[in-house]
Amino acid sequence: MSEYTNTQPQEMEWDDVIENDGQEFIILPEGDYVYTVVGFERGWQNSTAKIPKGCNKAILTLEIQTADGPARVMTNLLLIRSVEFKISAFFRSIGLKQHGERLVMNWNKVIGAKGMAHIKPRKYTGNDGQERTANDVDRWIDYDAARMSSIAQSPELFNNDDDIPF
Repeated sequence: MSEYTNTQPQEMEWDDVIENDGQEFIILPEGDYVYTVVGFERGWQNSTAKIPKGCNKAILTLEIQTADGPARVMTNLLLIRSVEFKISAFFRSIGLKQHGERLVMNWNKVIGAKGMAHIKPRKYTGNDGQERTANDVDRWIDYDAARMSSIAQSPELFNNDDDIPF
C-alpha cells in the first residue's frame, strides 16, 4: 500500500478491511467561513464557448470545520488571464499575496494553507435528473488573521456574515 498524502488517495488491496461509512454531505448556510486547503490537483478544462482552446485549472478542496463536522467545498481556478483576478483573490485569501503585488504562483504552498471565503449554496441538476445542492465559493476574502481567529474560536460564529449571532 502507498502512504496517504493530501493529494493522493491511499491505495487499498482487494482484501483490505473496510469500516469508514463516510459522513453526510454538509450544506453550509451562506456566510463567511475559515477554510483549510486539504486538496490540490492540477487539471485541464476542456474547451467551451468561453474557453475555445481549453486551459489548465487548479482543483482545490477546502475543508471548513462546523459544529456538525467538517464540510468540504470543491472549487476550480481556471488559469486564464480573463479570470486572473480570481486567482489573485485566492492567493490573497491565504496570505501569500497582497493587493497590487506581483506573484509567481507557488502551488506547493497551498496544501494546509488557511484562509476565508464567502460560501453560498448552489442548486444544480445531476446527471440522473435529481436536484442537488453544493457549496460554492462566492468570493475569496483577503487574509485577516484576527478575524479568522475570532471565527475559529467561536463555533456559533461559523456562519459569520457580520451579523450579531443570537
